[in-house]
Amino acid sequence: MTSIDRAAGGLSIALLLALLIVVTLGATTRTAGDPLIWTDEAARFLMIWLAATGWFLASRKRGHIRVRYFVDKLGPASRRATEALLQAALVLFGMLLTWHGWDLIGRNLDVEATTLPVPMAVMYLPIVMVGVATAIQGGIELADAARGR
Repeated sequence: MTSIDRAAGGLSIALLLALLIVVTLGATTRTAGDPLIWTDEAARFLMIWLAATGWFLASRKRGHIRVRYFVDKLGPASRRATEALLQAALVLFGMLLTWHGWDLIGRNLDVEATTLPVPMAVMYLPIVMVGVATAIQGGIELADAARGR
């Protein structure tokens, strides 16, 4: 496990704890009859960041769901070519996520969140981060597939 993986794991733990605190605070204050309106929006932001961190960790560990039934029926050369094609598609997908995520950030830099003093661009930043990570991870795995690993 690399230091990047450990940092992402630590970040995901911190995000999960923050999400639990914010949701508990929101539910408690609502029950008491004096709700904190910012907790819903903060929970949404934390959930998005937590999902992006989980995506990154799953990609690094090759833990995303894959249906390998048909690929496993192929011969070694066809399996290698199919894996290379899938990884090339993953690189393209990561690049598209990065491109469109960057566009969303640009469009939302001057739009402030409803209840929090942050721009809405903060909500779209994980899209770019996950897009870059997906493209890089796909490129690494594409190179491995090309070498026959």
